[in-house]
Amino acid sequence: MKLLRRIQYNSPVVLSFALVSLAATLAGMLTNGYITQLLFCVYRSAPLNPLTWLRLFTHTLGHADWNHYAGNMTFFLVLGPMMEEKYGSRTLLGMMAVTALLTGLVSLLLFPSSALLGASGLVFMFIVLASMVHVEQGRVPLTMLLVVVIYLGQELYTGLVTADNVSQLTHILGGVCGLVFGWWLAPRTGGSHSGNPLAF
Repeated sequence: MKLLRRIQYNSPVVLSFALVSLAATLAGMLTNGYITQLLFCVYRSAPLNPLTWLRLFTHTLGHADWNHYAGNMTFFLVLGPMMEEKYGSRTLLGMMAVTALLTGLVSLLLFPSSALLGASGLVFMFIVLASMVHVEQGRVPLTMLLVVVIYLGQELYTGLVTADNVSQLTHILGGVCGLVFGWWLAPRTGGSHSGNPLAF
């Protein structure tokens, strides 16, 4: 019990997302993908179905299997707490929701016959956002440029040379979201760790 009292729930948005995603992934595996298809992936379905709109956000919680989940959560849990400390829980949740919505909508519009699931778009948003921690107005950090060239450049190349580029587009969109959020919030945060409650 003493050990449990020492454990701190230090990043509520990131940890809650990871735990809910774990439950969603396990539920999908136990039901042979039924729960995942019902609630945790985006695909073309009836516009009047409320689940169609819910899945635009919840698709980031679903994963195809344990390896898919572990691969995404490794980066998510490393980068997420730093982003939540810098921007605040409410702002980070807003950025995650916007990124999920955009990647879901683009997937529906451009790839109607494919299903999209997983937190990789959010992970790429975190990667680019983390590279912009020290952005100052009027200055471009070299770390940010390297991240854009290495990560997003690789995804652009992969998307051009492979037939199925749904996941690459998701990664690129996530990175672009991170770039936009980083520039937009840089003058407002001023290096503080309190976040901007008016951002979202």
